[in-house]
Amino acid sequence: MTEGIGGTDLSAGEGGLASGWGIEGERVGAELKRLWARGRDVLGCDLAIMGGAMTWVSERNLVAAISNAGGFGVIASGSMSPALLSAEIQATKALTRRPFGVNLITLHPQLLDLIDVCADLGVDRVVLAGGLPSSAAVNRIKQSGAGVFCFAPALGFARKLVRMGVDAIIIEGSEAGGHIGRVSTGVLAQEILPHLADVPVFVAGGIGRGEAMLAYLEMGASGVQLGTRFVCAHESIAHPRFKQAFIRAAARDAVASVQLDPRFPVIPVRALGNPATERFVAIQRRLIDRCAKGELSQKEAQLEIEHFWAGALRRAVIDGDVEAGSLMAGQSVGFVTREQSTAEILEELVSQALAVLAARRERARHPPVASPQTLLGRRDARE
Repeated sequence: MTEGIGGTDLSAGEGGLASGWGIEGERVGAELKRLWARGRDVLGCDLAIMGGAMTWVSERNLVAAISNAGGFGVIASGSMSPALLSAEIQATKALTRRPFGVNLITLHPQLLDLIDVCADLGVDRVVLAGGLPSSAAVNRIKQSGAGVFCFAPALGFARKLVRMGVDAIIIEGSEAGGHIGRVSTGVLAQEILPHLADVPVFVAGGIGRGEAMLAYLEMGASGVQLGTRFVCAHESIAHPRFKQAFIRAAARDAVASVQLDPRFPVIPVRALGNPATERFVAIQRRLIDRCAKGELSQKEAQLEIEHFWAGALRRAVIDGDVEAGSLMAGQSVGFVTREQSTAEILEELVSQALAVLAARRERARHPPVASPQTLLGRRDARE
């Protein structure tokens, strides 16, 4: 079993991430712990860093690796049946004794059965994604004693979810990979973080370095969620060709899909551009025509679109078909430059955040001394 960085000291002691910084290391480590204490508490882990639930990628191996390294892994259940989800949870439990969660899609026809599977197997944190959940789903999870995490695309939705009894909110900006909203992470954070103190809030979308993670914590977030950075972890089962596509890509290569007709709403999907991206446009056009002719209902057509993405994603992630498959990726793909262990990725994020805090303390201890000439120049400018 991989031993992660979560159990190590964030400060300056032997083996600590801030070793070599002396007493200042102790202080910056304590500051980071203070900033994400609420997130660590609600997750039950050492680092308030959630793994984003990526279909076909966030399975037992990567989920367990994130949790073993001190973060919080999350199984992407996708379209799994209750039996498949049960097997996946049990397989994950065999790889880690640390907390992990399960992401369930609110539109799944067997959602309540999946919730019961999580309850029966002792999953104590469930993430609901894909739309505003029903009160029945939230209550079912709460009755099992598990915590409920939900995505909120706006402040009003977040407040409604809090009234429904959810335990934590995740806000995900359009920089994220896969199905996305239309508002950037930075704007969502400004809209929600100053006004929602009732429950912990986790920020997701476009986060690739510890400096950004720290910035959101200082804005009021309790933690963060990252997906794209973990795709090329050694423990990720993604096909080598899929990983190489990520390593070669720049942020600008992760583009959102195009909606052809406003009367035919399609949830945008962010992925690396390839022939499959172009084929999706052609499929949309064909389905719109079939709807216009009465051959398909809008709901049936949208379901077919979702099937396209699910099948195309599997072809890329599992089979390595990077031409015909979907390369779902967030814009933080530009920070993926090589394969690393999950523990190394997490250590890198934490070390970057600690370095910022340390540099800030150093500047405060040794502020620059203004020269008489500088002061005179400032006075002249005022005059």
